[in-house]
Amino acid sequence: MKSKLFLFFLFTTALVQAQSWKAVEGRIMSQWAKEVNPENIWQEYPRPQFERAQWKNLNGLWDYAILKTNQIQPKRFQGKILVPFSFESPLSGVGKNISPEDKMWYKKSFTLSKNWKEKDVILHFEAVDYQCAVWVNDILVGTHKGGFDRFSFNITPYLKSKGQQKIVLAVEDATNFSSQPRGKQQINASGIFYTPVSGIWQTVWLEAVSPEAYLKQVKTTTDIDKSTVSFIPMSNESLIEGYQVAVTVFFDGKKVASGKTKPDTRLELKIENAQLWSPDHPHLYDVKMNLINPSGTVIDRVESYFGIRKISLGDHKGVKYLFLNNAPLFHYGPLDQGWWPDGLLTPPSDKAMRYDIEMTKAMGFNMIRKHVKIEPDRWFYHCDQLGIMVWQDMPSYNRLALKSPKEMEKTKRKDRIYNKLERISREDPDLKRRSEDAGQFELELRRMVDLHFNAPSIVMWVPFNEGWGQYDTCRITDFVKQLDPDRLVNPTSGWTLRPCGDIYDIHTYQVNLTVPPSALDRATVIGEFGGIGYPISENLWNPKMRNWGYQTYYNAEDLLKNYIFKFDQIVKMKENNGLSAAVYTQTTDVEGEINGLMTYDREVTKIPAQTLKELHSKLYQE
Repeated sequence: MKSKLFLFFLFTTALVQAQSWKAVEGRIMSQWAKEVNPENIWQEYPRPQFERAQWKNLNGLWDYAILKTNQIQPKRFQGKILVPFSFESPLSGVGKNISPEDKMWYKKSFTLSKNWKEKDVILHFEAVDYQCAVWVNDILVGTHKGGFDRFSFNITPYLKSKGQQKIVLAVEDATNFSSQPRGKQQINASGIFYTPVSGIWQTVWLEAVSPEAYLKQVKTTTDIDKSTVSFIPMSNESLIEGYQVAVTVFFDGKKVASGKTKPDTRLELKIENAQLWSPDHPHLYDVKMNLINPSGTVIDRVESYFGIRKISLGDHKGVKYLFLNNAPLFHYGPLDQGWWPDGLLTPPSDKAMRYDIEMTKAMGFNMIRKHVKIEPDRWFYHCDQLGIMVWQDMPSYNRLALKSPKEMEKTKRKDRIYNKLERISREDPDLKRRSEDAGQFELELRRMVDLHFNAPSIVMWVPFNEGWGQYDTCRITDFVKQLDPDRLVNPTSGWTLRPCGDIYDIHTYQVNLTVPPSALDRATVIGEFGGIGYPISENLWNPKMRNWGYQTYYNAEDLLKNYIFKFDQIVKMKENNGLSAAVYTQTTDVEGEINGLMTYDREVTKIPAQTLKELHSKLYQE
């Protein structure tokens, strides 16, 4: 009888929670948004390259309150928000704008499994925008600054021995009224800058680990010329003698290599008959790692994977060219903003996020330039699995506020009048940055490289875009190259080029494209072109706003005709000028931009995928 009452309690609690949440109406939605509810949201394990068995998902309904920055933790909360969607997004159920004078408060209660009592408990946040403090059972456990990188706290000392546990989170986000890296977010969004994302916007979760020691990170590198893979498994603290990490590698379920090393010590394994990762053949190897204590007991188990591939520059037809696995390969893909009408920076589901990559592949692209946004780990996992190369941008810092949001609201004048665009033009010297701002940017840049180092799909890092916040370009380029010598570095995509790095990158949105010079010491690429607009009225973010493309047409026939006209120019530049890559703007429409290959809600593919695939195939013939 007790078990029936308990089940009835769980059912009625879930029903009440579902009834207390509703997506904000008034915007277009993707098909996946219609499937979202508080019980099913983002239930997948967040880090596929570092997976443990014991974990607990904390996504779902949290209590929230929006107060001013000088106010203390609220005694009463104002409503429910669906985590991991930001306050501004329709799927959060809140849909409220956040200003620099606001502080967002979250509260969540949870219980721990009985078999976690002898474990240490780690609280993970995959991403919170931007600056936050975390309390567990009313004790401050830590703070974090950065909108795109994950962070964690060992909360074991703050847990109660039984019963309900409580998490409280306070977040501040000044967006473009600060120096923080933020990509395309802007208060009073317009043009190429979009609705801000504030607060939690990726998965929150708990993990149980051994209190004795556990693996914190692994760094994986491969060498196709020697047919080897190297691991540096790192523990959560410096361990005394006698601890070992046993590593076993599998391919298609069969063991192909194994070995042991000390924590924080490199292990190199030979891989016979290595199956290389490429867009055509995205072969992945599985890995199991066991941390073993001096008595021989396995105290931690982690599963991972890797791909064996090599990214380099090589000489090809008299120019420097992009090579994959020691062979020339033209890179062609869309500029991918990663925005959604229902979740903004947060896709409505893992399935939805994967769909964009599947469609990119189906259209015959072999690469994605992820534009001034860092996606969840699972996005890279899908790229790894499906075989899509990634150029990964650093989220840019690009605006310096001249008036406060309150003053802007009073005057009802446009944002661009009161904000200075902090970027440099083609002939300008690099910006001068305050040491505090530069230090934070470089910390977040390093975190991006370190946290996504193992993804085989990532082939290039892009620190700057079009002069936005661009400073110390060559020093930053060298900094990234030191962090990751095995990938290419594109110092700045478009406009403000400097004599360093691996790539010479121009942007050209004219109907007749600019032909870049053949840079003798670098590969030449077109980092952005296209931008052909085609508005479809039923699928617009806001029909009343200015919906624009660099050139705009009003039927599918004209769109295809003009796409082919620009694409043919890319083909000629590849054949005649040694062009190594091109990036078409863009995967989908985004808010007021209607130059996507798909509409913002992903309901309409404007050019048939098969038509594009057949067209694009000629680029990969060397």
